Amino acid sequence: MTRFIHDVVENLLKVRFGEIDNELQAIIEPLLKLSPEEFTPLLLQLSREELINRFC
Repeated sequence: MTRFIHDVVENLLKVRFGEIDNELQAIIEPLLKLSPEEFTPLLLQLSREELINRFC
């Protein structure tokens, strides 16, 4: 299940931002500490910079 959630987060980041660079890769693990109900709206609404600032 954890791998599935990881893949979902990674795919959402790819769809939104085109690729996953080192900065985006670094926020995946902190995002996974949240529930899907918590991280999904963040991934859909926050900008790249807002996500990085919030989770790095």
